[in-house]
Amino acid sequence: MNQFLSRFPFLPTPASSPASSSVETLFKPFWQAWDLVHEQYVDQPVNDEALMRGAIRGMLEALNDPHTGYMDPFEYQQANAPLEGEYEGIGAWVDTSGEFLTVISPMPDSPAEKAGLKPGDKIIAVDGEDMTGVDPSLVLRRVLGPAGTSVTLTIQREGEPAPFEVQITRQKITIPSVEGKILDQNIAYVRLFTFGEKTASELRRTLTSLLEQKPVGIILDLRNNGGGFLNAAIDVSSEFIKQGVIMYEVYGDGRKITFEAKGRGIATDIPLVVLVNEGTASASEITAGAIQDYQRGKLVGTKTFGKGSVQSWTPLVNNQGAVRITVARWLTPKERQINGVGLTPDLEVPMTEEDLKAGKDPQLEAAVQILLQQ
Repeated sequence: MNQFLSRFPFLPTPASSPASSSVETLFKPFWQAWDLVHEQYVDQPVNDEALMRGAIRGMLEALNDPHTGYMDPFEYQQANAPLEGEYEGIGAWVDTSGEFLTVISPMPDSPAEKAGLKPGDKIIAVDGEDMTGVDPSLVLRRVLGPAGTSVTLTIQREGEPAPFEVQITRQKITIPSVEGKILDQNIAYVRLFTFGEKTASELRRTLTSLLEQKPVGIILDLRNNGGGFLNAAIDVSSEFIKQGVIMYEVYGDGRKITFEAKGRGIATDIPLVVLVNEGTASASEITAGAIQDYQRGKLVGTKTFGKGSVQSWTPLVNNQGAVRITVARWLTPKERQINGVGLTPDLEVPMTEEDLKAGKDPQLEAAVQILLQQ
């Protein structure tokens, strides 16, 4: 057993590692630094658990991949909470891969939405403390908190001349999955808020109810949907696409895994329009990209977020959090790369500040017109 494993015997032996002597040689500088900290650091005793977590975090940061990283136990629990239905905080999907914690989209009827947060907003300070140089995952911890408490966020927004502050009272956030209704002129409207464990089953129930009313078409609203589980994206896409590839997963060693439609969709023939915007990300882009590639329906709105990589989340032993590692990139059925690029709508329709203030939705109006023309 090499020196690293002998010092931390609770760690599993790597499945494929160099010879024991090579590992010992490789880690000599690490253990030298470890010993120096324990021998010389001014404030003793040091926290070995914190050092271990910091070492893991630093190792993954060295890969220079914004979507690969370490989550301590609290971060891991909070990262999973939105997909499980509820948590306590401000109610926003966020991106932790950049320089600052960035809003992907506020959740509907959440404190974040009521405070006016928008996709792309960067949180540059929390309660007056500058977050420059602070890991966005740690900033997220500062934003989350018990319901009823307040937090002041300093926001940097593109187009605004200067940063500004918003005060938000946290609350228990119950995250909806699917909303459905019949609009005027007998058009079905379905909005997906996330791609969670129950999304596919809730969507099917919603579609069944709506299709019984024989609508002339369906509008699928994926705006401000930050994504979620891959299997949910395949199941959702399969409701609208009869057969064929939904997406490809391409790994570093050249392997390509094909995900196909399940073949039991109940809305595969009805006219379809999909609403997207800059908050449409990840699993939402899988669904939207497949629909666009097959010309199954038109995309209306603005360019999507551009999250086209696949992460594996692996819990660490002894409840020490988890590592999130980019294991593959995904491609649309036509093998388009989405990561960092996004999807361009078939019909680009912006949503202005004036539209929002006036309660107008030109993107939805455009989708309605497309269906009526069909």
